[in-house]
Amino acid sequence: MEKKPLVFAYYVTGHGFGHATRVLEVVRNLILAGHEVHVVTGVPDYIFTTEIKSPRLFIRKVLLDSGAVQADALTVDRLASLEKYVQTAVVPRDSILATEVEWLKSINANLVVSDAVPVVCRAAADAGIRAVCVTNFSWDFIYAEYVMVAGRQSHSIIWQIAEDYSHCDFLIRLPGYCPMPAFSDVVDAPLVVRKLHKSRTEVRKELGIGEDAKVLIYNFGGQPVGWKLEKEYLPDGWICLVCGASAEQELPENFVKLPKDVYTPDVIAASDCMLGKIGYGSVSEALAYKVPLIFVRRDYFNEEPFVRNMLEYFQCGVEIIRRDLLSGRWAPYIRRAITLKPCYEGGTNGGEVVAQILQDTALGKDPTPSKLRGSRRLKDAIVLGYQLQGVSGKDIDVPHWYSLAQTELSSRTPLPDGNSIQNTASAIGTEDFEILHGDHRGLSDTIGFLKSLAELHALSNNANSSKHQSRESLAAAAMINWEEEIVVARAPGRLDVMGGIADYSGSLVLQMPIREACHVAIQWCRPEKQKLWKHAQARQQNKGSGTPVLQIVSFGSELSNRAPTFDMDLSDFLEDGKPISYEKARQYFAQDPSQKWAAYVAGTILVLMTELGVQFQDGISILVSSGVPEGKGVSSSAAIEVATMSAVAASHGLNVAPRDLALLCQKVENHIVGAPCGVMDQMASACGEENKLLAMLCQPAEVLGHVEIPSHIRFWGIDSGIRHSVGGADYGSVRIGTFMGRKMIKSMVSKQLSSSPNQMKVEGMNNDETDEHGKDLLQAEAALDYLCNLSPHRYESYVHRLPESLPGNEFIENYDHHDDSITIIDKKCSYAVRAPTRHPIYENFRVKAFKALLSAAPSDDQLSALGELMYQCHYSYSACGLGSDGTDKLVELVQQMQHSKSTGGTLYGAKITGGGSGGTVCVVGKNLFRSSEQIFKIQQKYKATTGFLPFVFEGSSPGAGKFGHLKIRMRSHSA
Repeated sequence: MEKKPLVFAYYVTGHGFGHATRVLEVVRNLILAGHEVHVVTGVPDYIFTTEIKSPRLFIRKVLLDSGAVQADALTVDRLASLEKYVQTAVVPRDSILATEVEWLKSINANLVVSDAVPVVCRAAADAGIRAVCVTNFSWDFIYAEYVMVAGRQSHSIIWQIAEDYSHCDFLIRLPGYCPMPAFSDVVDAPLVVRKLHKSRTEVRKELGIGEDAKVLIYNFGGQPVGWKLEKEYLPDGWICLVCGASAEQELPENFVKLPKDVYTPDVIAASDCMLGKIGYGSVSEALAYKVPLIFVRRDYFNEEPFVRNMLEYFQCGVEIIRRDLLSGRWAPYIRRAITLKPCYEGGTNGGEVVAQILQDTALGKDPTPSKLRGSRRLKDAIVLGYQLQGVSGKDIDVPHWYSLAQTELSSRTPLPDGNSIQNTASAIGTEDFEILHGDHRGLSDTIGFLKSLAELHALSNNANSSKHQSRESLAAAAMINWEEEIVVARAPGRLDVMGGIADYSGSLVLQMPIREACHVAIQWCRPEKQKLWKHAQARQQNKGSGTPVLQIVSFGSELSNRAPTFDMDLSDFLEDGKPISYEKARQYFAQDPSQKWAAYVAGTILVLMTELGVQFQDGISILVSSGVPEGKGVSSSAAIEVATMSAVAASHGLNVAPRDLALLCQKVENHIVGAPCGVMDQMASACGEENKLLAMLCQPAEVLGHVEIPSHIRFWGIDSGIRHSVGGADYGSVRIGTFMGRKMIKSMVSKQLSSSPNQMKVEGMNNDETDEHGKDLLQAEAALDYLCNLSPHRYESYVHRLPESLPGNEFIENYDHHDDSITIIDKKCSYAVRAPTRHPIYENFRVKAFKALLSAAPSDDQLSALGELMYQCHYSYSACGLGSDGTDKLVELVQQMQHSKSTGGTLYGAKITGGGSGGTVCVVGKNLFRSSEQIFKIQQKYKATTGFLPFVFEGSSPGAGKFGHLKIRMRSHSA
């Protein structure tokens, strides 16, 4: 008796053709097994019908998610992506669920399969049908970064997506996967790859291309690009096959336009290398058919680091920087690509494997899940907490090859601990290098960085080693002239003990430099002697030699979507012989978001040119290696700026005082990077001292001294896992609201000074303030330069006239400008005013009290008072809209530990730090082993709640000013 066919409902995400083409392979195998498949998709029918001609295939044209909105083949519009998802899947959610439940029941579906549409997982649950997701990423992970730009109000979108995914029975996880904690169980499958129809010889014969011809396939997936193509883009003798060209597009003689319906896998396998973007389809086919992929990064697509690392690990990828792609400087990258030896030997039969798992599941057979299980959820702690960050203690399931990258990074820049100093010091001796100036002070991370330089030196002497090397290591080894001197600078991150966002309002702040730091190595030499990368050499040949070049390598890029290298001609910083404006520089670095990070480093050079008139005649090579984790609110960006500025200044013989250096670094961040931060981060990194709190009055940057941390008190930082950014929407909006409040108070005072007694009486003003002494007070407040110069009791006399919030257009109409040169008011936005105005005024008062209490006699009352001030600060952040579920949870756990009778609490207070909206919580407690035990218990409780094991910052280290700089020369070991 013939078995009754199973019925599968297979939903395909609306993002690009790559998902549809891999679904095609799975669907083909399900149909070959005799089953009925209903594909729900927004892509054209021909994607499926040209390959599968069967009455058991049904196409239903419905779009239930929108993916990432792309302005072109490389650019993702983050806000538009969220807005479109809201319109596609959030607004009509109830209708979608009702419709899909009814439809699934009408076709008698045995199993719902999603790649990777969130809402259908919930619809399946409502219909009482099992659901399985087949994907290498999920949209909660992709959208998590977009929420940073959209603001906290968008977090609910991500949380709903994660919640929808959680209704799946399990995840069939494809290679090159991202962290996907929303799924409770996981089954791994091989690459899903489209099969070849024709041989290389057959394809080339049909295209009229000889067997010996060198062929590049130009393939940007379902996003036709329409860029201008020129004959000179290719090396001599090469032919380029162009996918997706429009009918009107004219091509040079060495470019061949492929038909619209060409079967791309056949052409890829018949080519020598491919030029395109990183997507699952192109990467899987490049690996399967061993065709090197020359790729350009896309902006803000969080899948890429994982897929890219898989591609590069199997020696199948070469990155081309965007400006070289667009300007046609392809030749150096093509020549590099054909030297690669792709070595992927893993399975490529994912289509068959996935189909078999789906069939077994529909028949009620449970597949054996891997031992790896996803995390449990805590609202935005899960959706923002599993962001890709290279920090030890990260409790995320990642591929084997990715774990190797993390291990490799940590071996280069070890985080300091009690054992690593001795171990690392013994691993590197003075035989590797000669210290010509300075002292590494026994700092384990500095010794580790010097060890990494010695390893790069060895790599440069053995470039053909069979051991896999990261691209950044190879680039760094190639750009340094190992016979010349190298200058090394170090700058730590900082823990915001008190003060935080009140810095831009002129508050007193207390900052502790942490153990984790950034190291920068710099070398300069005459342009004709500089060791340049191949593509930079090609650019120089086109321009003519003699132009100094800036080359930068950033260690740790494999843990993010930023490019590991950056280079530019230093002449790009000049216009008519003078430095370009900061605005032009910001636009320059914004051209390619994957290289925007270089603004933090290269921006220091432009600031020195502009502010100090420094002229850079030599080429410069810079290596950046930071152990300060990003997005945790511990000033990773300030550490990079300060370390770089210190290294550049030292290497060029500039004597810049730490305070002045910090102010120059703030200009980099405010004007070139475009982040609206105050100056306390840079000051703490530059001027801080070990085991002391830097006391600074931010008006604009007056160092009042260093406050000794009493021996019985200790501070810790606990990472919430929720990524923080001072460039995010929440931070900028609160800053705008603060400056609005200051402007409104000054306006009230000016109006009061010019009013008659009768007018004052009508408007409820205080007549007593118009006497001689009162007028002096009012005149001072009318000229209020920093909001923190207004005392809390004076603020209370104005608060009833401040609105809770105010639309931007209304403020501009009444007050013209908010007098902040860093932020811009959006007329269409509404801004909170009262809470952001109140916060810095009361925070300044709290910081002064905190500083005074530190010098009080040791007692539990002292610690309780310090803790209470921190709690008040934390809740004030929340009132401003800068809190987060994760940081709130950590503060709550500290409170539980503090008041626990069973543990005898020795922790006394906690607060969110820095710019808020996630990041790190600062904790104060007794300097006892029992306190460390309680911190450990908080770590474990937080992990049990969120699935994320928080990193703990403890200990301190000297600021850049105290560290100074090292000047070293590597020793030659030749006989």
